[in-house]
This record gives sequence, structure tokens and C-alpha cells, in this order.
Amino acid sequence: MSSHRPFGLPVRAAASVAGAVLLLTVAGCSASDSGSVAVPAPPPAEAAVCRALAKELPDTVAGLGRTGTEPESELTAAWGDGAIVLRCGVVRPEKMSDPQARAVEADGVNWMYEPREGDGPRFTTTYRKAYVEVSLDERYAHDVGPLVDLAAPVKKAVPSSL
Repeated sequence: MSSHRPFGLPVRAAASVAGAVLLLTVAGCSASDSGSVAVPAPPPAEAAVCRALAKELPDTVAGLGRTGTEPESELTAAWGDGAIVLRCGVVRPEKMSDPQARAVEADGVNWMYEPREGDGPRFTTTYRKAYVEVSLDERYAHDVGPLVDLAAPVKKAVPSSL
């Protein structure tokens, strides 16, 4: 069911968003902290990519309006008072080295999936010049719709590393 690329990371765990939703069986228990968001500290070239992404991000994701982050940064964004939080320029997750890591594809962007204890899932882009992380609260435990809304900006601003 999964196709593999170099480094053993499955690029697609599902052929469609509907299939991806079936993989997401994590039930969350608490809302994401809508307070402070840790700001990544990427190298200058990645920070430039992230600044370009910041200019492309939509005003709404999954029907939720954009809200501020604390501290304010071009490397972070949030929608719905922290229901959806994006951080650009994060360090490559260690889990990407795991050949059993799960991933989904949403509108041409591949994301590694990580369940989180007591919260919704976290996704990190794969094969991009900068890693983009999206954390979702428990309302999105079975919904990758926010990733679909973020795919076009990611494709436009964050070049593929392949």
C-alpha cells in the first residue's frame, strides 16, 4: 500500500485524502495550546523560504480565520485560536528515519504523520527545502482537510528537494 523513497520514508500511505483519513485513528483529548508557539531557528536559506511561505498563507484554513501567534514571527502561523498551528523551518524530525513512519499526500504535498498523546496529529512536510510542521488539535484527529488548504502555498513557496 505504501510506496517508498530513499531513506525508507513512505511517501504515500494512501492514494487519496479519503484513504489518508482512514489511517488517522488517533483520538485527541485536549485542545492545542493557543498561547505561545515555539519559533524555529532555521539556517538563513531555509528562513528565506519560510518568509516566502508566510506571504502565501491563506486567511482561512478549514473554515477557521487566521489568528496571531506569540511571539509573533514570519516562521509561525495559526488559525482558529491555535486549532491549527504551522511552523516553518523546523528541524528534520527524527521519526523521518523510521522506515515504518506513516505519511499522507494532500494535493501533491507529502506529509509525515505523527500522533500526539492527548491532542490531535502533527504533520511535517517531506522532500522540501524547508520542513513545514502543522499541528492540529483533536477536532482534526480524523481530518486532513487543513493540509489540503495549505498544499498550494507550500507547493508555491517551498521548493521540492528531489
